[in-house]
Amino acid sequence: MRRVAKLSAACLATAALALSATACGKTSSDDASSSSSGGAKGGIKIGLAYDVGGRGDRSFNDSAARGADKAEKQFGGSIKELTAKTSDTEADREQRLQDLADAGYNPIVAVGYAYAPSVQKIAAKYPKTSFGIVDSVVDGKNVDSITFTEEQSSYLAGVAAALKTKKDHIGFIGGVDNPLIKKFQAGYVQGVHDTNPKVKVDVQYLSHGQDTSGFSSPDKGQQAAQGMLDNGADVIYAAAGSSGTGAIEAVNGVKGAWAIGVDSDQYNIPGMEKYKSSILTSAVKNVDVGVFDFIQSVKNGKPLAGNNVYSLAKGGVSLATSGGFLKDIQPKLDAAKQKIVDGKIKVKTTP
Repeated sequence: MRRVAKLSAACLATAALALSATACGKTSSDDASSSSSGGAKGGIKIGLAYDVGGRGDRSFNDSAARGADKAEKQFGGSIKELTAKTSDTEADREQRLQDLADAGYNPIVAVGYAYAPSVQKIAAKYPKTSFGIVDSVVDGKNVDSITFTEEQSSYLAGVAAALKTKKDHIGFIGGVDNPLIKKFQAGYVQGVHDTNPKVKVDVQYLSHGQDTSGFSSPDKGQQAAQGMLDNGADVIYAAAGSSGTGAIEAVNGVKGAWAIGVDSDQYNIPGMEKYKSSILTSAVKNVDVGVFDFIQSVKNGKPLAGNNVYSLAKGGVSLATSGGFLKDIQPKLDAAKQKIVDGKIKVKTTP
């Protein structure tokens, strides 16, 4: 992130979707989008370094934004947002965090596992600043690692898929082939096969390695989902950031097919209204809760640090019920949830 003032396209798109009341204004960036919102003077200054897709992805980043928005509303102050691009280098991520720290933002939240090395480095340089990182564990006295048991909510999504499929054939689309998204796949497939071993699960990843475009390419998500539908799948779960909206769009055009959303309750996301009838459920990851908890701890003078895990038992992850499409199978989902909470079902984290 460099210091060139301009309006970001991502902010304009977000405003058009009315996903947030946060103002997009003059910002600093020549390689990604950023924005800031003014609050009460003397309040907390929150720095957000988003993953690719940023605010407006209708999924993971939006959930983090909700947590920051809640904190800003409750505590006053301001939010500064900087957003990654798929072309980012490690130096870009480090610069983004350093820019926020130099400008006096505290706490600073890095949204996404890709920031782990840069948080490790920059947090050490700014020991009086509190850093939070979502989806990765970074060792540091001034670092709060905000992690989730994504495999547990994905397991429940798998149970739902196995009970709702009419063709015993479903699909999983991962944004990027990495250990984090493998957790979603592992839980989903286990939930499916624990419920009905006969169900076939197609798996496809949209990008691999350092290529993170799979999280921000709705066209790729749509193409992958369409291919699975053409091959006979009738329930598709996409853990792919904003690419997942493309998958939902593809499913929406097929009678009797279901999409499963991820991270946010996508049934209730503005801009997704026309797809509601096809969104069976969403495997929700309450990033907003983790982000708010961290910001609140800094505001209270007792910053969280270490690895704070948000599990199914703690309400950190869940399966959305919006739309009422799960009513007929809710008792079975409740039973599966209780077994996970009680430790009777151990959900895998690798396929």
